[in-house]
Amino acid sequence: MKGKYEKVAIHSGIIVFLLVTLAPLAIALSTSFKQPGDTSSPLKMFTEFSFESYKTAFFTMNFGTSFLNSLITTFGSVFIIVILASMAAYPLARMRGTLSKFLYILFIAGLVIPGQMVVIPIAQVFDTLNIPSNRFTPMIMFITCSIPFSVFLYTGFMKTVPVEIEESAYLDGANLFTRFFKIVFPLLSPATVSVVITQGIWIWNDYFYPLIFVSKQAEMSLPVTMLNFLGDKENPAQWSVLFAACILCAIPLIIAFALLQKHFVSGISSGAVKG
Repeated sequence: MKGKYEKVAIHSGIIVFLLVTLAPLAIALSTSFKQPGDTSSPLKMFTEFSFESYKTAFFTMNFGTSFLNSLITTFGSVFIIVILASMAAYPLARMRGTLSKFLYILFIAGLVIPGQMVVIPIAQVFDTLNIPSNRFTPMIMFITCSIPFSVFLYTGFMKTVPVEIEESAYLDGANLFTRFFKIVFPLLSPATVSVVITQGIWIWNDYFYPLIFVSKQAEMSLPVTMLNFLGDKENPAQWSVLFAACILCAIPLIIAFALLQKHFVSGISSGAVKG
């Protein structure tokens, strides 16, 4: 009987958690289907299904250009992060000694200091070096801030890859780069997917660095263009359009996570346990 009550309590807790988590999403989705300027209560959900707010959001935020900017920034940053972090983690996982431990701790220490704390001096350095303010400039910050966590994840997962595989390739005459890129790196796919998802979601959703380091409106990413819908005292926000814009921005992430979630879970668990 005691076990039965425990199951009921657990299931009730899960249901309450789901309701609390999904309620804001349901309200946002319902509001996005309302007409622009609709001031009815957001709790009156799914009373109408109009795509006028999506149409307004699509053209107002210049979705095609903004989507391309976000795509270039996200894919470019993630690609470089994967290459640099995996190559840095390779010797850290294979070498045994004080130097490798020190370098590993040095990488992990990067998790302590958020990039937002030093953005002003970094912006001054960029200005001194005459680095242009375009869609590629935020990639410098994204890559730098993502390296510590990515190295941590790759190092932990790489320790699970047997050294004997590389020794066999070495005896067959494979050099260092061949052993890494053709033998070791393909075995790191769960960790790679985890890095792609965790860092890709952050980079895609981040508006701070593009807002600071991009000067032209035509090169702004999707999250920055969404700020146009917040409104002000004279022009209040149209919540239906704002929520429609949010959903348009979230759709690519939902698709990507749905396709990669299996590898994401295995990569996170392996990296955390073995690291």
